[in-house]
Amino acid sequence: MSNTGERILPVSRYYDSLNGMKRKYDRLARQEAFSGTNVEEWTGWKNKEKKRLWELLGMDKMEICSPCPEIAERVMLDGGILREKLLLQVEPDIWMPVYLLIPPGSGRHSDCVLAPHGHQGAGKYSVAGCSEIPAVAEAIDRFHYDYGLYLARLGYVAVCPDARGFGERRDLAFQKDEENAFMRGTCFYLAHMAEPLGMTVAGMNTWDLMRLIDYLEERGEWNTEHLGCVGFSGGGLQTLYLAALDERVRYAVISGYLYGFKDSLLELNGNCSCNYVPGLWNALDMGDIASLIAPRPLVIQSGRADHLNGPRGIVNAEEQVEIVRKAYGLNGAAECLIHRCYEGGHQFHEEDLEEDLKKMKFFTQISG
Repeated sequence: MSNTGERILPVSRYYDSLNGMKRKYDRLARQEAFSGTNVEEWTGWKNKEKKRLWELLGMDKMEICSPCPEIAERVMLDGGILREKLLLQVEPDIWMPVYLLIPPGSGRHSDCVLAPHGHQGAGKYSVAGCSEIPAVAEAIDRFHYDYGLYLARLGYVAVCPDARGFGERRDLAFQKDEENAFMRGTCFYLAHMAEPLGMTVAGMNTWDLMRLIDYLEERGEWNTEHLGCVGFSGGGLQTLYLAALDERVRYAVISGYLYGFKDSLLELNGNCSCNYVPGLWNALDMGDIASLIAPRPLVIQSGRADHLNGPRGIVNAEEQVEIVRKAYGLNGAAECLIHRCYEGGHQFHEEDLEEDLKKMKFFTQISG
């Protein structure tokens, strides 16, 4: 017998909690889903659930402060795109570094698009297309992660912030110059700090993006009347909550993040701590949250082989999209919801993005 075998007792059967928790989910989940039949009832439900979501995310614990903006650097990229690094105070003593990618000739006519990032991409560096960093270049190749730079090349002012725990905002455990620490985030540690105080990682990131919108409005250099938000994976998470709670986001693209909680976050329970909001599953599923965006234009990108869809695959995403579709139909805005299913796994898709952004801006303009 090996030394390892001598030190443990082999287990022939495990009595784990998953099946019991799935049964409990079926009994307790989604108690506040919309059950009305007309747009007036839906509007009342929307207002109530936005308040409920605000509370669950712990937004009432956040603190307003002076943003004290500081431009830390300016770098000219290929194609005449100016990359400006901004430091913004989002809460007292809490700062957010942001890359703004500003196309040549930008002015009041230029639309702004927020481009929050997800995991495994070193925060803003991948989204802003910093392919001169070898590890970032690999992440860009793997996930098509440089959608902020892609947006800037289309003429949008792309706003690429570091979420809490990523890039230059990593917490102590990952503050080291090692590739694994550089590329990953510290959501696990943030959740341990936040949740006992009644806050959540998702709520803190939503708050930070709201403060970023405040800054863009106050700066006044570009058009924020048609402000968009485009995010992949964990950036899709941020886009979902921000667009659901802040009407200033006039259109949104959620990529690789719209699926049912039971399959994707209960059964796949090793996902990042930023996905988990205490008490949320009792009230709503992900499609219900996305419904709060209606009737503003929304694009949802799903990968048919995305492992985050869970054990039932793409049907898990399609079920949630159907919840959203009903909300848009009820609001007479069925054309404002686009669901694109792509072959392949977990990655951003830029193939139809230019066309979809034009459609969403058109719908935004005609709706006022």
